[in-house]
Amino acid sequence: MITNSNIVLTGASSGIGLEVLRLLEQGAGNRILAVSRRAGEKLKAVGANVTVFDCDISSAQGVDAVFDKADEVFGGQKIDIFYANAGFPYYEEYNYADWQRVEAMFNTNTLSPIYTYSKYLAHLNGRSGKLCYTVSAIGQMAMPGYAIYSATKFALHGFQQAIRLEKPKNLQLTCLYPVATDTNFFRVANEAPFEKPFPVQKPDVVARKMVKGIETGKKAVSPCALFALSKVLMGVCPPVRTVYWQLEKNKLERFKKGIGKK
Repeated sequence: MITNSNIVLTGASSGIGLEVLRLLEQGAGNRILAVSRRAGEKLKAVGANVTVFDCDISSAQGVDAVFDKADEVFGGQKIDIFYANAGFPYYEEYNYADWQRVEAMFNTNTLSPIYTYSKYLAHLNGRSGKLCYTVSAIGQMAMPGYAIYSATKFALHGFQQAIRLEKPKNLQLTCLYPVATDTNFFRVANEAPFEKPFPVQKPDVVARKMVKGIETGKKAVSPCALFALSKVLMGVCPPVRTVYWQLEKNKLERFKKGIGKK
């Protein structure tokens, strides 16, 4: 169990972030800064070791504000773990021209964690620390209906891959690659109901495996064994991936027909 650590967690008010927060709360001596756009509204029953902070981290100013708040909460002490977990999806057919809509997702899902890396290195100033990202299995295999989300996560996956070759030895980088997780993620993706991609995991399972991965210093955490197996299978037999993609594309087609009827 992670103990005696100063921890910043973004996207802390729902889904995987909330389950991670519940686990970290239990660690003796932990102090946690729980960040979300509406954290104060959603995080009512937290322990005395948790400080709730309302902040939109989709800009440099937002990330700067998180570091300033952490400095205040932790009394100028080091942030031992910074978990950049915040992110959101769209589920849709990408058939429109809307720069700001696309930019909004890249700001939160990609640019914010990239900027956080630089800020955290400067904060550590040679001291040891742990930076954590929620990437996504979709950052390794794109999915129909998630074109923009896939692009943001592919970009983050590429960044973490390259930065491992550059980062100083004092920094541990642990990345989470969950498959579809049964959280508010899907309600945010589109107001209209749609079929979830296969397979789907429970957020508490994902959170437990990620917290263990941070504790043990893992580089990557893939909480779904089926996804790891499927990557090998699809590499050996590419038609398996083609069939899977077709099944998921059929879900998108059914969704589009359903929207058209409303």
